[in-house]
Parts: sequence; C-alpha cells; structure tokens
Amino acid sequence: MKMKTSHRLALLALVLGGASLAQAQSGERIAVFTKNQTNPFFQAVRLGADSAAKQLNVKVTHYVPTKPDSIPEQMSQIEDVIVKKPDAIVFTPVDYKAMGPAVGKINAAKIPVVNVTDRSEVGNFVAFVGASDYQLGLETTKYLIKAMGGTGNIVVLEGVKGSLTSIDRVRGFNDAVKAAPGVKVVASQPGNYQRLQALQVMENLMQSHPKIDGVFAANDAMASGAIEALDGAGRKALVVGINGTKEAVDAIKAGKMLASGDYNGFLQGCVSTMTAVRELRKLPVEKDVVFPATVIAKDNLSASESPVESRSCPKWEEAIARK
Repeated sequence: MKMKTSHRLALLALVLGGASLAQAQSGERIAVFTKNQTNPFFQAVRLGADSAAKQLNVKVTHYVPTKPDSIPEQMSQIEDVIVKKPDAIVFTPVDYKAMGPAVGKINAAKIPVVNVTDRSEVGNFVAFVGASDYQLGLETTKYLIKAMGGTGNIVVLEGVKGSLTSIDRVRGFNDAVKAAPGVKVVASQPGNYQRLQALQVMENLMQSHPKIDGVFAANDAMASGAIEALDGAGRKALVVGINGTKEAVDAIKAGKMLASGDYNGFLQGCVSTMTAVRELRKLPVEKDVVFPATVIAKDNLSASESPVESRSCPKWEEAIARK
C-alpha cells in the first residue's frame, strides 16, 4: 500500500523539523569572563568551561583582562562582546560593585548571563554558581587552629581590599578565631591575591613579629608567597590557603603547606557553562548553586591530585548533587 503524498510530506517535515531542532541545540556561542591570567583558580574555571563546552557541543570564547582585575579592560571587553552578540555569557566580575553598569548593558542587550564565583549584587542573572567564601574561611581556619593546638600567633594575608571574596573569607577566619582564646592575630594585611605581593608583605611582617606560628592566606597564590618568604628567612609556620589549586595540592603533598580550602574552580566552570547552555535549550536550571566548604589536607589528597587539565565535567545531575 502506497503512502499518500500528503502523509509523505508531513513525515518529511517532521524529520527536517527534528533535524533543525537538533542543530539548534548545539553550536551555541558562550562568552566566558574571568578576572585575570595570574591566579590558577581562574585557569581551573576556564578549563571547566572548556570541558562543559566539549560535552555539550558548544563554542566557548574566553575574555580575560591582560592587567589583573582591570575594571576598564573588562568593561571594554563586555562592550566588544555585546556587539558580537553571543548566545549567553558566563561572568565573573573583576569588581562586583564597579561592574554593575556592565551587567546592565548585558541585560539591555537581552543576552542571558550566569554569574560565577564572585556574586554580583547588581543586574539580572540566570543563576549564581559558586562556593561560600565565608564557610571556606571558617573551616580552613578551624583546621589551622586545630593543627596549632589551639594556641599561637597568626598573621592574615587578605585579598583585594573591599572585594567580596576577601571580606567573606576573612570574616570566616575571624569567627573561627573568636572560638579559640589561645590564638592571637598579630597582623592582617592585604596581599591582593598576588604571590609576589604576599611574599613582600610576609617578609615585612616577619621583621615586625619574631614569633609567627600560623598564616591564613585568603588564596593559594598568597600562601605560596608566604611559604617562599618563610623559607628565605629560615623560619617555620603552618600555612593555609584557599582555592585548592594544583600548586597548593603539590605543596601540601610536599609538606610545605598545611591545607587549602577547596573552592573547586573546575566544577564552578563546568556548572556555570552548563547552566548557560541549559537556559538556552529551555531545560531546568538551578538558580543558586553554592558548593559546600571542604578542606584539602594530607589525609584526603587523593581526590584532588589529578591535574585539572585532565579532568572532565560530571553530568549535570551528578554536579548539582554535590551542592
């Protein structure tokens, strides 16, 4: 029995329509903004975005200021991207207050935007993906204080003054210290999340303070700078950082760093990019994804030892289950 022409045409239209839908659900263009090229954490975020892009068959383009955390440069990059009109944007603001007008421009251009790592309080976002800086500061400090036996002098290397990540991490540190009367904070100074600046700050602090038992650094790069300064002076102290970078994992394995709060940049890069793509494909998304605070130390290193370059994003359901 022959199929009627009208039925054949209807079937053909259905097949072509399905093919068009499949094509529409791949090849989307995602612009990913991170703060700098110097912090290994943001390299992990970018690699996570790349892994998600490969898994979902989309194209990711990265935009990173050549001068670390440059507000004018990121603003210029956003204006350029808006002209290029990507399908979606994954956005870490270099300054959560200063970049508010830029987010407004993205919203006006009707480009969906996912906020990752540094929570922005201005603008409309599909979702936020990050970790609790406060909890990371709190739990990492608790680990340091326990290793110090609950007593001793600590110095703090803060991040960029006024940045939300630094404010919340130091707030977590301070709350942990409040519960440890035997611990004294002898100094707290910014190292601006940079290794070299932290090294210089630590060298100066050692001249003023002959007894330093612990160092809380608001990121791993500064922790590495502090370790270098201590080694140069032939002094010892327990040092913790935050971000869980490969550099920190290697230092923990070598016995140079005590611990690092795991900010899990790779997973943040994965989930923020997945969220952008799911929004475009009209699939359900989580509006607020905050991963729990965990501390990487010598007794649990195995899960963090694989190089970030060789990792693959988990499936969406598995990734969301980790929050």
